[in-house]
Order: sequence, then C-alpha cells, then structure tokens
Amino acid sequence: MRHIGVSNFSVAQLEQLRRIEPVESLQPRYSLIDRRIEGTIVPYCRRHVIGVIVWSPLMRGLLAGHFGRDAIAALPTGDTRRDEPEFREPRLSRNLALVERLRRVARRHDRTPAQVAIAWTLRDPAITGAIVGMRNAAHAETIAAAAAIELDPEDLGELAA
Repeated sequence: MRHIGVSNFSVAQLEQLRRIEPVESLQPRYSLIDRRIEGTIVPYCRRHVIGVIVWSPLMRGLLAGHFGRDAIAALPTGDTRRDEPEFREPRLSRNLALVERLRRVARRHDRTPAQVAIAWTLRDPAITGAIVGMRNAAHAETIAAAAAIELDPEDLGELAA
C-alpha cells in the first residue's frame, strides 16, 4: 500500500491526485497571519480524512514575539524575511499588534507567544500537526508543550480581533 503526502496543494490538485491514489497528508502554510486554508482546504481535508500538518505556524519567527521594528530593520541584507510583505508596512503594524494580543493570551496561560500561536493552529482537530523550526532540544521541549494548551473562547476571540 502506498501513502501519499503533498505540500501546498489546492483542492483542485488534491481532487486530481485522489483519482489516482488516496492522499494521506497535506502540508500547507498556516498561521494566525496566513489563514487562507480555512475556507476550502481544511474542510476538504476534514471531509476526505486527509491529515493536515501545517508549516510556518510562527510566520518565520514573527509570531514568536522576538521581532520588534528594530530587530526587523536589523535583519541582515540577505535575510529573505526583509522581502516578505508580512515583515514590511503596511502589514507589519497589524502583525505586531497581533503579537501583542498573543503576549496577553500567553500571560494568562503562563506560556510564550510562540506556544500560543502554535496552540492556535492546532485548535482544529483537522490540523494533525505543525512543523516548527527550532535550534536545540530546549526549543523542542518548549514547542511540544504548546500541544497541551487549550485556548478558550475569550482567547480565540482576542486572537481573531
């Protein structure tokens, strides 16, 4: 038996592939900032029992709470985040305001903004996992703890604002 996993497929592409072989897993980009998969991809995967393992739930570190305007301005010339629309105005101001909301929710749960951002992506049972970059074992432990966070309606409302 074969198991097929794909990355960044649209519903049309998934449908085309499913005619050939069942799809087991999809890896789309997803975060509080990039929610495009919510309207079609996630419902499709739910209906067809396709696991969804999201990537970039921290939007290249922006939602971890480590980047302010000065840190972003100081990114090295070759750092591709300098070219990303989410790291530039007019989106940057909106995204930094979101990070402040993440900080408030994180304080209520005694967690980090990164953990809350990851917990938010995992709140939907159709999302079966999250791919998160980390540099060491301590990061892995911190990130793994995000799976245990249960966000309540107040938290979700604040993050959606």
